[in-house]
Amino acid sequence: MVKIVSWNVNGVRSVAKKGFLEWLSYESPDICCLQEIKAHPDDLDSRLMQPFGYSSHWFPAQKKGYSGTAIYTKKPPLNFRSGMGIKKFDIEGRVLVAEFSTFVVINTYFPNSQRDHARLGYKLEFCEEILKFCEKFRKKGLHVVLCGDFNIAHKEIDLKNPKTNVDNAGFLPEERAWMDIFIKKGYVDTFRNFNSEGGQYTWWSFRPGVREKNIGWRLDYHLINKEFLPSLKSVAILGDVKGSDHCPVVIEVDV
Repeated sequence: MVKIVSWNVNGVRSVAKKGFLEWLSYESPDICCLQEIKAHPDDLDSRLMQPFGYSSHWFPAQKKGYSGTAIYTKKPPLNFRSGMGIKKFDIEGRVLVAEFSTFVVINTYFPNSQRDHARLGYKLEFCEEILKFCEKFRKKGLHVVLCGDFNIAHKEIDLKNPKTNVDNAGFLPEERAWMDIFIKKGYVDTFRNFNSEGGQYTWWSFRPGVREKNIGWRLDYHLINKEFLPSLKSVAILGDVKGSDHCPVVIEVDV
């Protein structure tokens, strides 16, 4: 059984001050994918690099204090790959891949469309390219786990106030339509495979009282190719874990 956790930490140095390593030791995932690390590995305490026997790989953005991804693994993968080979996305450290013998974990931090939708075109192009990227591994015979902060609430059930957010980044028709396209290509939203209830969120504004009232959005996912579905054993949103405006999400697969 392999436990795969994904968490947008909104700054790895920040979350490290709030008990990240203690949480990592307690949760003990086999693979832990982080998004929005906002740091270069040269700037990090050595304890964050190889804690508790984990190996880690980091893909920071060129811009300091911005974006970036990282992966911790108990068992080193056959290969790490940083980026999709597309400069305008790779300079922001948005895709980090760990390839194993039968499956690949693609840790992804999707762009935010921004309040004025200024980056919507950039985001939709990223969406198109990440689907092509996943399909390349699938065609090689590998199962695909695409995880991370998608910055998209797919359905009305995935946010507290859908009616008042129809024109807001993360719930735009174009973004939601891409999620439909991706799933129709033969991928499964692992959480919704097990849970069809509302009120299940992974992001809350830092505004006072918002998280306590559970006024949130589900922006963080594990999508897997449908052929991998028989191996999926459990899915959970770890909503009680604090330290970021997002919480971790976890799946277990039998490989």
